[in-house]
Amino acid sequence: MSTLNTAPLAPLLDRLFEEAEAATSPALAEISREERDRLMRSKTEYLDFYGRLKDLWLPVSRETGTLLYMLARSTKARTIVEFGTSFGISTLHLAAALRDNGGGRLITSEFEPSKVARARQNLVDGGLIDLVEIREGDALKTLSVDLPDAIDLLLLDGAKALYLDILGLLESRLRPGALIVADNADHCPEYLERVRAPAGGYMSTPFAEDVELSMRID
Repeated sequence: MSTLNTAPLAPLLDRLFEEAEAATSPALAEISREERDRLMRSKTEYLDFYGRLKDLWLPVSRETGTLLYMLARSTKARTIVEFGTSFGISTLHLAAALRDNGGGRLITSEFEPSKVARARQNLVDGGLIDLVEIREGDALKTLSVDLPDAIDLLLLDGAKALYLDILGLLESRLRPGALIVADNADHCPEYLERVRAPAGGYMSTPFAEDVELSMRID
């Protein structure tokens, strides 16, 4: 039995996924698809854009959550960094893997205070808060200091326009063989260009419908 499939985490995740599916965001409905796509690629308006969407869950799918757990378990990850906590669904999957790997440290960053509070409570309810450090604020600042020497797994699931910038902050600490999971990476073409470049130091491939899975090879 794994932490992911037993109480208290399993019923908590069921409830959170149901809540996320039923949630609505009036602010999002007011933004046209064209404007939404533009804002998702903006490096100057991301704080305002995602601040307006603070009630939007933006979770990983159940399938991606399971994938995150499996990747972290199979690589025996001990140090994980996550960009974009939101309400903590992906964080719970990653922390569950750390628990079943025998422990470790997960650093996650979220700039919206209400989401930080909710994510922290979810981690408490799931019995995983002891493995997680939530850093509140802009990830360009929070993930630029006090990082582990070697990172085993990186999840990119925050402001899409910043994926390449966040990779740049953490790249020197990604150990050979480290995995990077980038959700909805198609909104950051320059990130995809970087990790798919033949001599870029990564092996990378699209996975499922909305994930780019990369491995650091040097």
